[in-house]
Amino acid sequence: MKRRNIIIGLLLSFFATATTAQKPAGADTLAVSADDLTLQEVSVSARRVSTVKSRTSAFDSQKINASELCKAACCNLSESFETNASVDVAYSDAVTGAKQIRLLGLSGTYVQLLTENTPGIRGLAQQMGMEYIPGPWMESIQVSKGTASVINGYESTTGQINIEYLKPKLQDPIAVNVMLNTELHTELNLTGGWQVSRPEGGKADVSTGVLAHAQLMPMGMDANKDGFMDMPTGGQVNLLNRWDIFHGNYTGRILVRGIYDQRFAGQGSENLFRRKEDAGLYHIGLDTKRIEGFMKNGYVIDPERAMSIGIITALSRHHQRNRYGKRTWQAAQTNAYLNAMFQFEPAEGHKLTTGLSANFDRYSELLLTSQPDTTDFSRWELTPGVFAEYSLTWQEQLSLVAGVRADYSSRYGLFFTPRVNIRYAPWQWWTLRASAGMGYRSPNIIADNTAVLASSRQLVLPAETLKQERAVNAGITTTFYIPIAGRELQLSGEYYYTHFLQCAFLDLDTDAHTVFLRNSDGERHFAQSWQVEASMEILRGWTLTAAFRQTDVRQTINGTLRPKPLTPRFKGIITTSYITPLRRWQFDVTAQFNGGGRMPDPDPVNPLWQPAYSWYPQLMAQITKYWRNCSLYAGAENMTNYRQPEPVIAAHSPFGADFDASMVYAPISGWKVYIGFRWALAKEADE
Repeated sequence: MKRRNIIIGLLLSFFATATTAQKPAGADTLAVSADDLTLQEVSVSARRVSTVKSRTSAFDSQKINASELCKAACCNLSESFETNASVDVAYSDAVTGAKQIRLLGLSGTYVQLLTENTPGIRGLAQQMGMEYIPGPWMESIQVSKGTASVINGYESTTGQINIEYLKPKLQDPIAVNVMLNTELHTELNLTGGWQVSRPEGGKADVSTGVLAHAQLMPMGMDANKDGFMDMPTGGQVNLLNRWDIFHGNYTGRILVRGIYDQRFAGQGSENLFRRKEDAGLYHIGLDTKRIEGFMKNGYVIDPERAMSIGIITALSRHHQRNRYGKRTWQAAQTNAYLNAMFQFEPAEGHKLTTGLSANFDRYSELLLTSQPDTTDFSRWELTPGVFAEYSLTWQEQLSLVAGVRADYSSRYGLFFTPRVNIRYAPWQWWTLRASAGMGYRSPNIIADNTAVLASSRQLVLPAETLKQERAVNAGITTTFYIPIAGRELQLSGEYYYTHFLQCAFLDLDTDAHTVFLRNSDGERHFAQSWQVEASMEILRGWTLTAAFRQTDVRQTINGTLRPKPLTPRFKGIITTSYITPLRRWQFDVTAQFNGGGRMPDPDPVNPLWQPAYSWYPQLMAQITKYWRNCSLYAGAENMTNYRQPEPVIAAHSPFGADFDASMVYAPISGWKVYIGFRWALAKEADE
């Protein structure tokens, strides 16, 4: 009885206190003084759209925010597009774990990959560069299809992808992200941003950020029992430091990054810590060292006319030594980049940007085989250029960006790059875009085709030097914004066509044991892509995106126009996400339907593979539990467990004439489960 009375008393006391707390001071009076009211702290939160398609830009662009990157494991840039309908991600071979992207049906070599609008993944970095940008480091990814701005150069043919790293002023002081999967692949990311000085008493606003990444791959599984590890073993250390300076009309940014990556694959021990090499087995070793940095300086001359000048300088040094059985590819690249521009608005809605740029590449490159001969691909190229770009914005209906640049290559001479992008929105619910322009690039014999090194095929080069690749890209897109029950359905359709005036391409069909690298020399080579996409928030917190894309990529082989090998004909994707009202839980599911394609012609006497492959599905899902400053996530990849049968041709005889690990069109690994943890120390309110 005594215990019951105590409990009843406590409940009555709690009820009385709660009732009193709901009554603001002065509620019984007719007039309330402002001094009598005390407001408690109120937190207002809103959901940020994870993928934003620009409504006003003349470019067909979309911004992938950090919240979208958290919908999957997203260990690095190559895995950031698993939930994206526009960009394809696939393994480049069956042994090294290297991934490549495709945009508008063509490989990532025709996409200009930038890091904060400076040269990013290009040249020697193309093989593994996508894995050198950790997912937790990225603030956002900006994807632009078709011809991009001439301000950033001439290398964009099918599009441009720009990665923005975390900014010190927006970062948490300390953040940790740890991930582990069923293959014991472990990753650790430590990031932090701090204010060094504040703009007080004439001081500059200075902040610095540190991004650190480490990964370990101790086990190389062999699920299909062909004697080759499905994924390599090894590890990576990646460290970045940046400084942001704001003082009056001046803005400065300095960034330095260093990478060391080492991988082992092929036959032999699956344990990294007890690794032994046998001279009779096929071993693969990839050893990469890279250091890079950039400096940005901007000064606003006249804020009213948006008159400013900017100077960007970047420098990188990339060194790698890769061994594939009896082949060794040893290469180094030094790149220096300068971009100086002047921008102003002569009148409202008009903007003009002019400037000059210079790009320098020096390659030291050797290919050693089992034969005594060594092939030297060393070269250098200096390309200075000038550019001008005009932008027009008329009300909310018309946007136009027209630009041209002239560059002179020390290897290929003078060339011009015209580009135009236009957007017209006759009504708020309908937008039309069109684009056309040129793209150029200098081909790299080995870096563009590293997959063929993991085979016994002989690489035959053309009698003449590879010519500069030149292509015309044109596209048209339409987007409808349809209101439904107080929400909005975004429905879009697009068509892009890329025509090569000159390209360097691989002939995998003439001989099953030989790869011919050829100049197109007027032969027809093209790619066309159709895509439709629908996206909508069905209910509060529940979003759904569905898309389908058809591609047709063809090249001329021995006078016959044929579909390009190992290029999927279509892709379908359905991705859905649900976040509970108080953002305690998040559920993400993505289904992919990858189209079939053509394999290279097999040996007619001894055919070791089928001439074509059919479509296959993939399913991935993730569950995230949120707390105030941390979250726990778990998910699975390739839940359909689809794996390419016999990804390594003639695995039983890796030094024989039939061995080939380069013909990959589907996943190598099956069902994979991962778990991860994120924690961040929240910034102080005055920061």
